[in-house]
Order: sequence, then C-alpha cells, then structure tokens
Amino acid sequence: MPPVSKTTASKTNTGNFFEDFTVGQVIEHATPRTVTEGDRALYGALYPTRFAVPSSAAFAASVGLDPHPVEELIAFHIAFGKTVPDISLNAVANLGYAELRFHQPVHPGDTLSTRSEVIGLKQNSNGRSGVVYVRSTATNQRGEVALDWCRWVMVHKRTAATEGGDLDAPETVLPELKKTLAPEDLVVPAGLDFSSYDFSAAGEPHRFDDYEIGELIDHVDGVTLTDPEHMMATRLWQNTAKVHFNTEARPDGNRLIYGGHVISMARALSFNGLANAQLIAAINGGSHVAPAFAGDTVYAWSEVLDKAAVPGAGDSVGALRLRLVATKGRDESMTLRTDEGKYADGVLLDLDYWALIPR
Repeated sequence: MPPVSKTTASKTNTGNFFEDFTVGQVIEHATPRTVTEGDRALYGALYPTRFAVPSSAAFAASVGLDPHPVEELIAFHIAFGKTVPDISLNAVANLGYAELRFHQPVHPGDTLSTRSEVIGLKQNSNGRSGVVYVRSTATNQRGEVALDWCRWVMVHKRTAATEGGDLDAPETVLPELKKTLAPEDLVVPAGLDFSSYDFSAAGEPHRFDDYEIGELIDHVDGVTLTDPEHMMATRLWQNTAKVHFNTEARPDGNRLIYGGHVISMARALSFNGLANAQLIAAINGGSHVAPAFAGDTVYAWSEVLDKAAVPGAGDSVGALRLRLVATKGRDESMTLRTDEGKYADGVLLDLDYWALIPR
C-alpha cells in the first residue's frame, strides 16, 4: 500500500458545507451536556436577569415548580451549541428561528442531547452558498423532549457553482413552517399554578389583564457588550463558531457577538415592564437583523401582539404573545420598520414569543 499522507489522514473536523447536506438527513450531535447550578450562576453574572422563578427556589416552589428550574434560554443555548459543529461551523449567517417549544422545565442534573434533521435546502443564486433548514430536538437523560425548534442558516459551499449555471445545485425544498404557534400548541409545565402568586416578591404588580394588544413597553435600561463576556457565554454553551472567537475569521477582524447572547440580554432587560412574564413557553420566530459587536450598547422594547388563555392551564395562567426588539442604542420612538418596510437602523433582534403570566 502507498504511504498515507498526513494531510489527507487528518482526523480534525472542518465542519459541513452546503454540499454535505441532504433533505431527510439526521445528525446526532456530540456531546451530551449536564446542566448545573454553575450554569444558573454564570447566566446571572452574564445577563441582568431578575425573573423570580429561575432566581428563587422558594418562589418557584410556591407556583408549583419544584425542583427549581433554570431559565429556559439556558436549555436553548446548550442545545443550540450542540448543533453548531455539524450545522453552522461554516455558516455565513444564522437567519432565523421558528416553532420553538419548551416541552418541560430543565433542572440542574438534567443531561441534554441534541439531534437534527435536515428539512429543507436552497442554493443561493450566487452559487457560493446555500440555505439549510433543520429541525432540532433536545432530549433529557430519560429520553423526554425538553425543547425542539427549527432554524435556517446560510452555509458556504465547499466549491462554488460552475460558471454558466448551477447544475450542481440540489433540488430546492422549502419546508412549511408555522408563522406562530397557537395557544393550544403551548406546553404548560406540570403543576404550574399562579393562584398564590407573590407580586411583591416578583417585583411588579402587572398581570395578564393589565396588558393590551398593541401596547409598547420601553424597557429603558441598556447594557454595553464586551468581548470577554460574550466569548465566555459562547464557550459556556460550547458553541464553536469561529466568528465569535477568532479575529481572523472575518475580513473586518471583529469578533461577531453570538446572536443568542443578544436574545438573553434583551430578555433580561425586558424584566423592567414584564417582570411577571415568568416563563417562555415558545418562540414563534426570530431574526438576527444586524450584527452586534463589542462596544455596542443594547437596549430593548416590547410590543404586545396577542393575549390568550392556555388550554389546560387553569384559570391562574395566561399567555402573552410578545415581540421583543433589541436595538443598538436606545430608540425612544420604538420603531421596528421604516415606511419602506425595511428594518429601522439600529435594530439587532426581532423575536416573537409566548410568555406565561399570572391572570
């Protein structure tokens, strides 16, 4: 046998390119990750979160959640991070989310494993990249679904399409995704009961009936992003995307802030005005509208899109459908789009989600 080249025998992972994906492909992601109280502590150190349920074991128990759950977004970040080496290591951009449901609370001691199925593909007209659609599912150590979601990501091709056509392009398959999850699609944690809810301990008196559809809420406070914090957060979730750490990964030499870091920052800031929107039940959709970098100051505002009773939740629990908008710099006018329909300057994140709140 001829000698094996050390280069061709490489055991390292360079990530998947657009050509490596096929519709129906199922990927089991490494590595299972056990959630700890350290995750809760670090999350609180990284984001100014003050929601009572994940902050206080006694408060959580008083509303029927014992053992004490961690923030839903901790579970999301951990599960999302598992998918990066296989789905988006060679990404141009993470484009959006849909149909994200939290099926049950996650507690310290739970171990999350994630798998993804490719549900759509579309090569871009430039022949240099394409959009990959995946449905990812995170299960705990008992095999129970903790959360699942869809996302679509633009991924580089290993080899650009041949000049004069894109005969190498796969058949375009675009999945049908719900624009919003209905109230009956929401999963309410077993035992959740807000009938003895302590509004003083939670920090605000506002309940379900105090919010009106169309209402805008300025969350007022801002936080300036730093490289050490966003890199620590992204490593905490074992997200290996090069653009978040390596100054050589982008032509401008800047480390791109992980989009989930902006989501968690905006969610934490939304406490001011939505302190009783205690639990995220689902994320209907989300777009990272513009990149964020160290030195940017993030502010947030929300719009109440809908209100609903949740089937099977009892009379003490309601759901608010909220649009959470993160901006670079404070926008007191709370403008999402221009008259031309484009996102307004400064908008970083447009997130549509359902939150559970006392009635």
